Formats: sequence, structure tokens, C-alpha cells
Amino acid sequence: MHILETERLQLREFTLDDVDALATIFADPITMQFYPSVKTREETKQWIEKNIERYKKNSFGLWAVVRKDTDEFIGDCGITIQNIDGEEKPEIGYHIRRGYWKMGYATEAATACRDYGFNVLGLEELGGDIRAENFASRKVAEKIGMKLQKEYIKNGLSMVAYSVKK
Repeated sequence: MHILETERLQLREFTLDDVDALATIFADPITMQFYPSVKTREETKQWIEKNIERYKKNSFGLWAVVRKDTDEFIGDCGITIQNIDGEEKPEIGYHIRRGYWKMGYATEAATACRDYGFNVLGLEELGGDIRAENFASRKVAEKIGMKLQKEYIKNGLSMVAYSVKK
């Protein structure tokens, strides 16, 4: 199901047909360097199934990011409920395939998700839960209007919490 459209991107719900394309991204150790580990194809399938459940439960989740001009799957972006320093909050998250970094796709998709969260879902605040050393993701958060709220430790890792209010 189509969710959002931007100038260059379409965001849609995941289906199990997306497992192989997403597994390529999740298997890349550079793309996943700020996560506990890469994911196998089976773990990727479970991750997609979890998002399909989120769509049913919350009416949102992480969505497939597809280039409109080529219909190419390049990543994911969306809103999930995350534990940010002990509080359950809606968070914007994203993964963009490495060949498409530094082209503005993460910012474009995250901006659309921010606006969707505020204007369609009626959320008052959106967060970002980011590894402290992930400066690229921090930059995206700042570009979409998020401000650094605090630094903290999560599962032994140095994290930063960002947020933006409606």
C-alpha cells in the first residue's frame, strides 16, 4: 500500500517480496556499523513481518523507500515506537542503501515521515534514537528540525536522543 510520495521517492508498506532487496542492505557491514550486527535473510524476513504487524497495530511502521524514476528499492524509513532512555516514544528511523548515501534521500524520506506523523497521525512529538558516533544520522535528524535532547547509555552503547515538536 502506498503511504507517502516526495519529489523523488515513494514510501509504501513492506511486503514479503521485499525480503531480498532489504536483506542486501541489512547484510552490508558498513551500512549496519551502528547496529549490533548485520542481519541474515531470515532475520530480515522477521523484521519485515514485525513491520507488517506494526501497520495493523499502530497504522504506521517502517516503510519501503523506492525511487519514483526507476522504481528501485533503496531502503526504508518510517515511524516506530522505540524505547528512548526509558520512555516509549514515536521515532523516525531509516536505512538507505550505501550507493545512495549523500544524495539527500534519507533527509527527503525522513522529512516526509515527520510531516506524516504530525499532519496525518496527529503526533505532537517525534524522536530520534541514534548512536552517538553516527554523525550522518545525527545530521539528518538536525536537517529535519530535530534538536539534541540528551546523551545516555543504552545496552552499553553511547546514544543521543533527538526530538522535534509539531
